[in-house]
Amino acid sequence: MRGRGAERRPSSKRPFILGLTGSIGMGKTTAARMLKALGFPVHSADAAVHRLLGPDGKAVPAVGRLFPEARRGRGINRRILGEVVAQNPEKLKALEAVLHPLVAASEKAFVRENRAARAVVLEIPLLFETGAESRCDATICMTATASVQRARVVARPGMTLKKFHVLRRNQWTDAAKRRKADFVVTSAKGLSETRRCLRDIVRDLGLLDVRQHGIQGPFSHPRPPPSSSRRKPGSRAVFRDS
Repeated sequence: MRGRGAERRPSSKRPFILGLTGSIGMGKTTAARMLKALGFPVHSADAAVHRLLGPDGKAVPAVGRLFPEARRGRGINRRILGEVVAQNPEKLKALEAVLHPLVAASEKAFVRENRAARAVVLEIPLLFETGAESRCDATICMTATASVQRARVVARPGMTLKKFHVLRRNQWTDAAKRRKADFVVTSAKGLSETRRCLRDIVRDLGLLDVRQHGIQGPFSHPRPPPSSSRRKPGSRAVFRDS
C-alpha cells in the first residue's frame, strides 16, 4: 500500500497514529466506536473540549475572560458559547486559539499514555483545518451523501437547518476533506458495511491482529490491498459501501 504515511509500521517508540475525520453528520463517532471495538484506543477531540470547558476545566479561565456571558460557575455554558461564535468569525478564531493548543496537548498525552498500543485513533473533526494530519501516520475521512448528512444532523436535539449551515460554513467541504485523506469511507449504506471497510483499512495497514479477531481464510495473513483500493503515490484509497 502506497501513499502519504501509509508505509509506516508500529514501532517501539510510539504507536501508529490514525487520524479520523469528516464533516458533521458523516459518521465519525460511529466509526470511532467501531475502531475502539477492534481494540484501538480512541481520543475524541470533542470529548476533550467538553472536559476543557467543564467544571474547573483548563480552558475555563481563558474562555471565561473572552466570553464572560458564557461563564457559568466553575465552567462554560457551551450552548451560549456556540451562539456567540456562530455568527462572528473573529470570536470563533479567538476561541480556537485557546482550545486547539489544549486539545493538541491532550492528544499528545493520550499517545504517550498508550505508547504500548499497536495503534491509536485521533478523532478530530477539524483534522485538516488545523493541520493535525501532520501528527498522523494515515488519515480516514468519513463521508455520506448530502441528503443523508442533512437528515442525520437536523434529527439531533436542538439542531436546526440554520445551525447546520453555520456549522458547515466553518468547516472544509466534504470534497476537500476527501481529497486530502489517505482513505475515504462512505457511511450511508449500513453499519455492517462501514465496519467491514474500517476493518479492511486497519488490516491492510498491518494494524489488525487477524488471529485475535477471528478473520479466516485468505485474509488470515497480511496481504496487499485489492487492486480497486491500491493507491498510487500521492493518492488515496476509497472504501465504498457497495
